[in-house]
Amino acid sequence: MIDAVTLAVLKGRLEQIADEMDATLFRTAFNPIIAEAHDASHGLYHAETGETLVQGKSGLPIFVGAMSFAVKAVIDRFGAEAAEGDVFIFNDPYDGGTHLSDFRLVRPFFRDGRVFCHLASVGHWHDVGGNVPGNYNPVATECFQEGMLIPPVRLYAKGELRQDVVDIILANSRLPGSAYGDLNGQINALDLGAKRLAELLDEYGDDTVAEAMLELRGRAAKLMRAHIAALPDGTYSAEDFLDNDGHTDAPLRIALDITIDGDRMVWDFSRSSPQCAGPVNIAYSTTVASCYVALKHIFPEVPANAGVLEPIRFRIPETSLLHARAPKPVGGYTETILRIIDVVFSAFAEIDPAITNANAYGTINAVSLAGHRQDGRRWVMFSFFGGGHGGNPAGDGLNHGNAPISTATIPPLEILEAAYPVMFTQWALRPDSGGQGRHRGGLGAVYEIELLEESADLFLFGERGRFPPQGVAGGGTGAANRFHYQQNGTWHAPPMASKMVGVRLNRGERIRLETPGGGGFGPPNERDPEAAARDVALGYVTTEAGR
Repeated sequence: MIDAVTLAVLKGRLEQIADEMDATLFRTAFNPIIAEAHDASHGLYHAETGETLVQGKSGLPIFVGAMSFAVKAVIDRFGAEAAEGDVFIFNDPYDGGTHLSDFRLVRPFFRDGRVFCHLASVGHWHDVGGNVPGNYNPVATECFQEGMLIPPVRLYAKGELRQDVVDIILANSRLPGSAYGDLNGQINALDLGAKRLAELLDEYGDDTVAEAMLELRGRAAKLMRAHIAALPDGTYSAEDFLDNDGHTDAPLRIALDITIDGDRMVWDFSRSSPQCAGPVNIAYSTTVASCYVALKHIFPEVPANAGVLEPIRFRIPETSLLHARAPKPVGGYTETILRIIDVVFSAFAEIDPAITNANAYGTINAVSLAGHRQDGRRWVMFSFFGGGHGGNPAGDGLNHGNAPISTATIPPLEILEAAYPVMFTQWALRPDSGGQGRHRGGLGAVYEIELLEESADLFLFGERGRFPPQGVAGGGTGAANRFHYQQNGTWHAPPMASKMVGVRLNRGERIRLETPGGGGFGPPNERDPEAAARDVALGYVTTEAGR
């Protein structure tokens, strides 16, 4: 049996391999969504099951659960046909994916003629075709309107690059140079990971490292079962809503019933809405991955591997919008998984409010601006934006934070202004946007962007325009999302509240985004008077709201 010191050393060394792969891609990617926002992830996965063994600390947590399905898809399709030097590429959102923008590379790692494990990389590419530049198409009715779909295919065959596959992929992007740079960044990350893993195995031996991986998984499962066993048995429920599907202006329910029985749980999403026409459907693997992220927020000390989900069973009907199959559109998956995390937090507040948070702002507000420069070159600005996090048992929510589905950072305005013909005329905290409570919700933000080029087309894919973030344990709701755009000197709002396509802007016209704040935690009348006064003094809360 492996000793504790060796296990700790190997845990750190394995995590370092994944961290170095993350860093390699972040430093070499061409598009700012990866290079600046870190919308990517790397890890090591089981040779036969595809289960997550290790993930880098800088990558997106949402990819931990999803990537295990992706690696399993490669194993199921190619199995014994995989050869040393093979690398597989795909972005199929129904086969272990999320949405078409996330390209996955899977590399079987061989030792002595057999697969020891798999290395995998995933990154959000800037543009992969489809009707909308940047690929967040709020009115898509099938995946073909969202971008190109590549099933698992060999990118490298026994170490030889298949240039024809690369040519097909690049021909379907508005920004082939960006895609080519991101692809090579991911290849380099896998090369480094393979080198570092080989060095580790040579130093400690294959059997010792394999035993450590198995032990780390077992410890994660054991720790999660202990956490569950400490909770009271019973069934606990929560629900929330998406604004609409981009076609029909009617809310969509995301409902969760958690049943605790000893050291196991069942998570039942059967009461959620059926599949819809628009792109807020998500695949089964994506639903499971978002549940994993929510659990890691609640139990952060549990190691990040497949053992986390071992004591949990999921019920997700095949008719549900949380179990979509091709060709249902899934491009707006981020909005739906954020709502899943919200209902998990709300359900756990019913179980024990001392271990959970209020809802965060609940939308990435995907904004795309696209046009041509005066010399004819195409430009596509795609970005996401921050908001307030929910109040929690220990204190107020974070102001202007990143979405809780990930560690992705909000792209700096200097980078966006340098890369695209836009100017940020405002970037500020949004007063009164955090939900009231014993611990206030974090503040959302106000962004105002002016177009500097002759013209551009504007697209918006957001949420929380109609259903603001909920508080827990008696806390108040955060402010709802608000979006406006200028045309001919007049400000307009999207008719669907949070989704819009193809609005033409001219030079000097602006867009204005006011993002939600987080929900509050605990009754507002229990807030410390000194904290309330400080909120007013700092401008977080207006005097009127403070009263």
